[in-house]
Amino acid sequence: MSATIVALDGELLLGLVEDENPYSPLVADSLRTFKVLREKRIPPWTEIVLVPKTGKASMYPGLYIFTTTCRMMRPVRNLALGKEELIGTFEQLYINVGVMEDEIQPGVTTHQELFPHTMLSVVANLIPYSDHNQSPRNMYQCQMGKQTMGFPLQAFVNRSDNKLYRLQTPQSPLVRPVMYDHYGVDEFPIGTNAIVAVISYTGYDMEDAMIVNKSSWERGFAHGCIYKTELVDLTQKMKGEDNLVFAADPADSKVRGKLDADGLPQIGAKLSYGDPFYSYINLNTGVSHVEYYKNPESSVVDNIKVCSNDQGTGTFKRICITVRIPRNPTIGDKFASRHGQKGILSRLWPAEDMPFTEGGMSPDILFNPHGFPSRMTIGMLIESMAGKSASMHGLCHDATPFTFSEKNVALDHFGVLLREAGYNYYGTERLYSGLSGLELEADIFIGVVYYQRLRHMVSDKFQVRTTGARDKVTNQPVGGRNMQGGVRFGEMERDALLAHGTSFLLHDRLFNCSDRAEAQVCVPCGSLLSPLLEKPHNSTLRHRRTACMLCGRSDTIDTINVPYVFRYFVAELAAMNIKVKLKVK
Repeated sequence: MSATIVALDGELLLGLVEDENPYSPLVADSLRTFKVLREKRIPPWTEIVLVPKTGKASMYPGLYIFTTTCRMMRPVRNLALGKEELIGTFEQLYINVGVMEDEIQPGVTTHQELFPHTMLSVVANLIPYSDHNQSPRNMYQCQMGKQTMGFPLQAFVNRSDNKLYRLQTPQSPLVRPVMYDHYGVDEFPIGTNAIVAVISYTGYDMEDAMIVNKSSWERGFAHGCIYKTELVDLTQKMKGEDNLVFAADPADSKVRGKLDADGLPQIGAKLSYGDPFYSYINLNTGVSHVEYYKNPESSVVDNIKVCSNDQGTGTFKRICITVRIPRNPTIGDKFASRHGQKGILSRLWPAEDMPFTEGGMSPDILFNPHGFPSRMTIGMLIESMAGKSASMHGLCHDATPFTFSEKNVALDHFGVLLREAGYNYYGTERLYSGLSGLELEADIFIGVVYYQRLRHMVSDKFQVRTTGARDKVTNQPVGGRNMQGGVRFGEMERDALLAHGTSFLLHDRLFNCSDRAEAQVCVPCGSLLSPLLEKPHNSTLRHRRTACMLCGRSDTIDTINVPYVFRYFVAELAAMNIKVKLKVK
């Protein structure tokens, strides 16, 4: 005789005394039947877990029932009852859930997934034919799908986000999974259908770079913009000053007719660096102050909102100015297909020099074939064939994963459609060189692939410096792109130059271009701190000598070039009563 405990929401209810024929599984099955059929007032969110006795070290056996809130549950199909059932995270460890029809074993499998793709996340469910891709590529796309420069919302006029990215002419994909429509992503499209040819052309497409047809770019391919909003609050401008309001002094020459009477720019006005941005006046003194547009990129005023308080009784002291910065694709901008195949735009190639098909069509994008073998993104090849057949037959193909198998091959399905449209069964075509007009020897794989433009743009990342701001303490160039700083030349970079024996280059980087400084040193004393200018005895003494405060001589002073930070270091050590002596030769 043995007992099986029964616990409800963590509290022990009773113990089922059982003999050789335990009836706890019958109790669990009955409870599950009541739960699925909604009988006996058992709620459908109940979690029924029967932990069996195994004779080994495992979870404490018993019948555990949970009905509390805030538990993660998911729907599956109960095969015995043929209805949908919610199961929990603890529960699914002790039931057998099949995925495909051929996996179901009678008497063993009790539940089945509603769809094979229910294990995928929302973003992963938007990848076409993800079951044909290598898994890391699907994970890359899950990350890049959140970085697309698409159409994030439709209420641009009412939004005041700090930064918003917008694609000017997004399109609905010709090849999309069923969940794409289920989530309504067509309301917020994320890319453009592009004619993609898989060809190594000119060498500008090496190492994940890609060539874009210049005519496609001129027609608006992947054009976009950035919305930036600046909140101006006059109560924060001058603490304790409550008499500032937005207004412009028409007699002020700084305004130059670019601001209206309220001191704000006109909607649709173009702003360049240094243009008047807004103006405010002190009502007590009548003095006006003009703020200027500080962004080096030109923009267009998209929207201006006057902000008030919750009661609507606020004064004219708070505004939101939204500007629109056009960002059309340039060399260095990042693109990606929906299969983790990312690449940067390396060249806008003239249409007359692009390869073209027998029908005279030039591709929008040239993709390097070396991007396929090691990455194994076969889903992109299938999408290319599917997109090509969809455009010819006026269809939208279902790209839900697990629809094709080894018995039902995707190549055969789309190959037949392509052949019916008059194209090659395998999706290839004869192309002609745009430079010579000669037919290329190899057949080129060409089709329609949905491409995403990502928000990583070279305009936001490039960094250049000749001379500029320096640190006040060390006199070395400051770091950081926003400060117009330099790029750090660290220890490992120093080691690389040492290994190559480029000593003059090393000296130039770490000394001449960093914090080179002149210093006076007393040769016999070897001190950097003791040489000082003599005090003037009278006002007529113009040329003061530098003399050593230790030995009192001025003829032993020499000028040397040292890093400024070394002088600072010597002074720091002197403060700790440590003397540094230089041997000057």
